[in-house]
Amino acid sequence: MSDAKTEKAEKTGVTEGSVRAEARDAAVDAQARVVQQKGFLDDVIDGVQLGAMVIFFICLVFVAIFGSSLPSIFPVTQPVYDAVVGLPQLLTQVPDMETVLEYVPKTLDEACELRASVSVWIAQVLHELAYKQWVLGLSWAMYLWQTKLNIRQRDRLHDVRRPRGIATFISRQVYLEANAYGLDKSSLLLVSEFFGQLLTTAIIVYDVIPWLWMQVGAVTGESELVQSVGFFVAASVLSTVQGLPFDIYSTFVVEKKHGFNKQTMGLFWADTLKSLLLVLALGAPVLAGFLWVIERTGERFYLYAWALMAGVQLLMILIYPTVIQPMFNKFDPLPEGELREAIEGLAGRLEFPLKKLYMVDGSKRSSHSNAYVFGFFKAKRIVIYDTLIEQCTTEEIVAVVGHELGHWKKSHTVRMLLMAQVQILLIFYSFSCFVTEPYMYESFGVEGMPVMLGFLFFQYLYEPLGMALQFATNVMSRINEFQADAFSRDLGYGEQLASCLIKLQIENKATMNPDPLYSAFTYSHPPLVERLDALGNPHLASKEE
Repeated sequence: MSDAKTEKAEKTGVTEGSVRAEARDAAVDAQARVVQQKGFLDDVIDGVQLGAMVIFFICLVFVAIFGSSLPSIFPVTQPVYDAVVGLPQLLTQVPDMETVLEYVPKTLDEACELRASVSVWIAQVLHELAYKQWVLGLSWAMYLWQTKLNIRQRDRLHDVRRPRGIATFISRQVYLEANAYGLDKSSLLLVSEFFGQLLTTAIIVYDVIPWLWMQVGAVTGESELVQSVGFFVAASVLSTVQGLPFDIYSTFVVEKKHGFNKQTMGLFWADTLKSLLLVLALGAPVLAGFLWVIERTGERFYLYAWALMAGVQLLMILIYPTVIQPMFNKFDPLPEGELREAIEGLAGRLEFPLKKLYMVDGSKRSSHSNAYVFGFFKAKRIVIYDTLIEQCTTEEIVAVVGHELGHWKKSHTVRMLLMAQVQILLIFYSFSCFVTEPYMYESFGVEGMPVMLGFLFFQYLYEPLGMALQFATNVMSRINEFQADAFSRDLGYGEQLASCLIKLQIENKATMNPDPLYSAFTYSHPPLVERLDALGNPHLASKEE
């Protein structure tokens, strides 16, 4: 009788286990169908792309049929026709290397003459530039490029097949959950950026910026400095209000749906208000100083403005973790125990001047995790999120700290700071070429040449170069991340770091298989598979799922 009962219990257990497994498989299959399914937004994207292709081919047909008479029949096509017709001629006029070398200055006097000639040519181009049309064109070009990247990434997120190499440590369910999270964020991003682009277009076309400038001036009086600060305050408040619906949806719908949001509505509003007040309290005096420097230092103001902003940036690096972030999170000394001893031992081994070791309550708002190092000279601090402590073992956390100390040891922070200074100097120098161009202000309907508005219009023109510089920054950042990973590995924590990276990828539901082009332009950190491959991690498989 006892053997019969045992056999029956075993069969019942096997049956229940099979039922649970089938239920899990069914749930995963259902999740896969949800990820694969293309909704209304995807249909709109496909329709727009198809429509653009149809319009392009129709234009080709019209050009082929009507030829040179096309602009007279459809005057709106004149700029496009001129560009297409002039392109071959432009390409044939590209000088060869010998011709280019003839213009290379051989003496200092020739160099000065060339510089003067180039300056005159640039001034003429800037005076004849159709600024409003260029701003609109560049704005839409950058928007379309970014949208194309987002769509490429979205297509990857719809793919339910795990990429080669991760199937051994990323389950199908985890992979699908990460893609579902990515798709929800992608939908919100596409909608918010489309709305933002329409709003930007309306602001430019209908001269909203000059109108707001005049309204603020009616309150502040004739002082350009006071009016500029007032405009900054008004624009900041309006920008915050405009972004609120998307912030609320992101926090209380997308993040909550995927188990990340821990914020209450009261905490959200408190954070929003504190963030706005900080922007105004810190931004207003910096803006006033920036405008004062431009007014007082003449044509080479860009050097003094750069020095001012470099000082401000260093000050922000100093006060953000010690003054600003504690307004939003609670920092407590890391409790005594195995983890603290291991981190202090690693710091001592590397002669890292550790002054304080903190644990921050990141779980107050989100279950995302992080760790970082900050501080100057002999006053270094290490901060570890409580969520990281919950998600990883002691050795894994020490491996992450080893990665962060790798950034310190190899002076990555200093290199990135220097790179940022070069970019800021380039921005201000470029702005110096535009700030005194009256036609730029006239094209936007602005009376006079207020520097605040000039810098605002210039930022639209600078956007393509800014995107290129951001790409270069991402490349440098990725190199730094690989080097910091290698530093932690050389300390003996390679396997632990790889294990922690996998856990964090799973816990944060980060995208496992990003589109390469999207990743190159938007990710400051390398994708997981690339980091594991560089670490020589044995988890990586060589087979497809």
